Amino acid sequence: MRAIPVDLFNAFGLLTRLPVPATHSGEAGALARSVWAYPIVGAVVGAVAALVWFAGQLAGLGGGLSAGLALATQVLVTGALHEDGLADFADGLGGGRDRERALAIMRDSRIGTYGVLALVLVLGLRWGGIAELPLFQVLAGLICAGLLGRLAIVALLVLLAPARTDGLGATVASPPFAAVLTAFLISAAIVFLHFPVLVAGLAFAVAAVAVAVVAVLAKRRIGGYTGDVLGAGEQFTEMAVLVTLAAAL
Repeated sequence: MRAIPVDLFNAFGLLTRLPVPATHSGEAGALARSVWAYPIVGAVVGAVAALVWFAGQLAGLGGGLSAGLALATQVLVTGALHEDGLADFADGLGGGRDRERALAIMRDSRIGTYGVLALVLVLGLRWGGIAELPLFQVLAGLICAGLLGRLAIVALLVLLAPARTDGLGATVASPPFAAVLTAFLISAAIVFLHFPVLVAGLAFAVAAVAVAVVAVLAKRRIGGYTGDVLGAGEQFTEMAVLVTLAAAL
């Protein structure tokens, strides 16, 4: 039980810019153990964005502007961590002739054409998905999309091996089975609590397809995952779930 607050602080400290106490945990595998809390991080980020969306509505802004503010809030809260990963992954896939070149491009801080296009398309679809959510489903939609996006990170950690021995991705490699199972159970409980069974099942199915697409691309091109792959998986999954919920609700 004493490890729960440490895991939560580690998860929020890694995935967001929210001010959380430093754990100073030197325990081996502490960051990997904290993956069970990733869906909770996603749910909190989604809830904060939803509050901003409702504030925009109260201020008389339309659905489009409110959706834009909600999206901007998510980017600010996470420090664009996942968006950066998406752009780097897209640049690596588009510009890398082989594994070594793709990994080198993904480590380059500069952004290329493929990264810009990926960001524009995914952010645009996320914005459109938020804007099209029914009024009384915005909170649930943002919570569950954010939650499933972070569960995608956990799934990629299970499906793939690290492509590098260093970097952010390697620090969370090989999460314990109990942490992975807990992340899935938390996600399922929250999603099925918020939506009818068919809608919740559809959201999980779409998330699974999104994860599979990213996993196959990463495996074929670079042989595993990096932190950028995890970020790309989160973004692609969150986008797919938002669009699906907007269509299904």
